[in-house]
Amino acid sequence: MAWTFLRCVSGPHLTRIHRSPDQSGPDSRRGRNYQPRTLEKHTDNLLGWASTLWSLSYYSSPLLLSYLYRKGYICSSKLVPVSQLVGTVIVCLLGVACLRGWGRWKNSDYVQFISVLEESRKNLSSENKRKLRSYNFDFSHWPSDFRSTEVSSPKLSKAGVSLLKPEPKLRGTADTVLNSVRTLPCHIIGFLVTHSFGRRMLYPGSVGLLQKAMRPMLHQGQAKLIEEYGGQRNKLVACDGNEIDTMFVDRRRDGGEKGKTLVICCEGNAGFYEVGCMNTPLEGGYSVLGWNHPGFGGSTGVPFPQNEANAMDVVIQFAVHKLGFQLSDIVIYAWSIGGFTATWAVMSYPEIQSVVLDASFDDLLPLALKVMPESWRPLVQHTVRQYMNLNNAEQLLKYQGPVQLIRRTRDEIITTAGPDDIMSNRGNNLLVKLLQYRYPKIMTEEGIRIVKQWLGASNPIEETSVYSSYEVDDEWCVSVLQSYQADGEVLFPWSVGEDMTPEGRQQLALFLARKHMRNFESTHCTPLPAAEFHSPWRL
Repeated sequence: MAWTFLRCVSGPHLTRIHRSPDQSGPDSRRGRNYQPRTLEKHTDNLLGWASTLWSLSYYSSPLLLSYLYRKGYICSSKLVPVSQLVGTVIVCLLGVACLRGWGRWKNSDYVQFISVLEESRKNLSSENKRKLRSYNFDFSHWPSDFRSTEVSSPKLSKAGVSLLKPEPKLRGTADTVLNSVRTLPCHIIGFLVTHSFGRRMLYPGSVGLLQKAMRPMLHQGQAKLIEEYGGQRNKLVACDGNEIDTMFVDRRRDGGEKGKTLVICCEGNAGFYEVGCMNTPLEGGYSVLGWNHPGFGGSTGVPFPQNEANAMDVVIQFAVHKLGFQLSDIVIYAWSIGGFTATWAVMSYPEIQSVVLDASFDDLLPLALKVMPESWRPLVQHTVRQYMNLNNAEQLLKYQGPVQLIRRTRDEIITTAGPDDIMSNRGNNLLVKLLQYRYPKIMTEEGIRIVKQWLGASNPIEETSVYSSYEVDDEWCVSVLQSYQADGEVLFPWSVGEDMTPEGRQQLALFLARKHMRNFESTHCTPLPAAEFHSPWRL
């Protein structure tokens, strides 16, 4: 009995009972929110407020310490009373935690939950895992379902999976030493900026206060995925030790041909699988695997590029080795900043079926320069390239498979000149770079000019007008590309178009642009309807 009480004191926060562990039948997925008793409810609120105040003091600590120092509060004579006050607060909080444990101990639902959790820790059998999935609780207490170390992968090293690094400038030995000394302040400032407000500006979803505010919405979204779609939550441990929170919905039995395809979703910088782009392929009938960035939701760590790639790698390994999908059955779907992990995935696993990039960009640097003062340009360039080098286009060019780009016509986030200037949308640059690499003989200066003219169309009518003005014959374009492919050259870049008339190259340039990019009349954050989610074009 005493041991049960101690487990209630130190146990995780329980939010919902998705179903009774022993429940079966047509209503087996129906759930209910966990109802704490009065004592547990009030003590939990006190501990929640303490956690919020701690978060506020953490983020404001530089200003707070500076203020206290100027007022003379930081001195040896005043530190002793402060330390005593802190000790008293800690003792009081421990007392509150014990009272909360007492309230949990008197609640049969929590006692049953804690017994299931302890049994799962001792023996994580399939039956105990099924019972544990009936509850929604703090993910840090969830046992791991898969580790990257369970499979051997040549992509893993002590530092994690490999990333594309910026090419170093060639210098002499003396120049290199002098340049290192000269740029040392820039290195230090860039490191501090990235590890303080820079990372949080780029990934606001990793900020704890924002997650606290969104918690009811996240719990509701998670309950929907589990109870309506039969989703299974899993904890994956990446090679760097970060725990990745994932949700898998299996449609292989009842989803037809679409259900046999697994769509792995990569969320935006403030997106979570509970309320993010995972819903689009779900409504389309696909099997779906969603995951949260490091530092988002139940995932641990911070969303730096290396950690992001490590997380993406363990998600793919889990899909292949535990869920039983082949790489050729997997489609990567990304929204916004999720394009980085999506392009890393298809670059590193070229056997993946295809990739769909929605409202994504070619490179982070132009977007970072847009929001920073011009005088900070050298610092921003160094910081992005050194610590946050989200080089989507460079990674995408390493992939040989089908690609679908979706451009938001009123995008206000990835444009460098505002949502009214559609030509400043960085998705345009991603398309042009992709076509330039794959079809260099078609995408000459004239081809680029024509594609940009098509990209500049502000509505479907103008887009169709540009397309028809060049009298593009789709059937002829397909036959030319198929005949070229039949000649035996399969890997990009292709030399198709070098012995062709200017008019023929113009037609092919517009045809290929239209096949690789589709417009969606919306702003950046509008959820993509399932009707707009299509498999990429393939020859």
